[in-house]
Amino acid sequence: MSPPEELVYPFDDMPETGGWITVAPGVHWVRMPLPFVLNHINLWVLDDGDAITLVDTGFGLPEVQSVWETILARFDKPVSRIIVTHCHPDHLGLANWLSEKTGAPISMTLGEYLGGHALWHQLPGYRVEDMIEQFREHGLDEARLNALDTRGNAYKRGVPSMPHRYDRLHDHDRITINGHDWAVIIGTGHSPEHAALYCADLGILISGDMLLPRISTNVSVFAATPHDDPIGRFLVSIDRFLGLPDTSLVLPSHGRPFKGIHARVRQLHEHHRERCDALLAACDAPVSAGDLLETLFPRELDTHQVMFAMGEAIAHVNYLVRGRELREVDHSGGVARYVSTALPK
Repeated sequence: MSPPEELVYPFDDMPETGGWITVAPGVHWVRMPLPFVLNHINLWVLDDGDAITLVDTGFGLPEVQSVWETILARFDKPVSRIIVTHCHPDHLGLANWLSEKTGAPISMTLGEYLGGHALWHQLPGYRVEDMIEQFREHGLDEARLNALDTRGNAYKRGVPSMPHRYDRLHDHDRITINGHDWAVIIGTGHSPEHAALYCADLGILISGDMLLPRISTNVSVFAATPHDDPIGRFLVSIDRFLGLPDTSLVLPSHGRPFKGIHARVRQLHEHHRERCDALLAACDAPVSAGDLLETLFPRELDTHQVMFAMGEAIAHVNYLVRGRELREVDHSGGVARYVSTALPK
């Protein structure tokens, strides 16, 4: 079978609330609501003999808890393990609740466990006030800064409780589920230490948020690491998927399952290059990351989207500074401004 040159979507239907679609032997697709413009997340239930393994858990909402109770009753099997790809609320949100309800241990990487606790407990560098100061330094307007301040710690609303123990996942670990080995593939950029899962026997990649079919994964800079280059690390991370067969079925956290890993990796590289080129064209005079929001996101943004958009704008600036395509030229008034290095000094 020749590999697909572009993305192919094998499933036309979506799982109904409280139900699932079986996408491969013993692999079931569950879809849960999110309270955002991106209004859903895909979760995965894997048969494991006389038990089941859950991969990701959904946002911490009572209606999501209710759907889980329906699904678990319909499977009529105990949960033996809960695997969390990363610490964002739509993935980690109900892990502790499900663990306490079922007695199943939680598996995740060290970076995601500690990153989640840093956000939940508002540790220095991960506090809302640190994020606001970071965004102010990069030129975000006061109205949007005030809206973010008023919103407060949204992370804690999506993750009502944090686990206090876990089984640590490492890169290249192999997890046996239902007689099949699933290899852990760690990637960075989107989150501290994101764990994707690949099963060669089934030809399936559970990609989490590292490889989405229609949208680009958010890549942001935290106040704790102001000069970080998450875009560079994200692009290196997704290149690891090029070593997998292009005919593999990709199970993403958002959007429909698809085939065409190589095409999607290429598209994401092209997408970020196009964004960088647009930013460079806009940097023909000193501008801040806040000034560049409309270049990257030419639409109305709600407060939740502003947080991600601003973090991603700073990430693109850092990437271009590290690549010596932008340079900082001004920090007057406490705001960092940049211009293209193609311009004369």
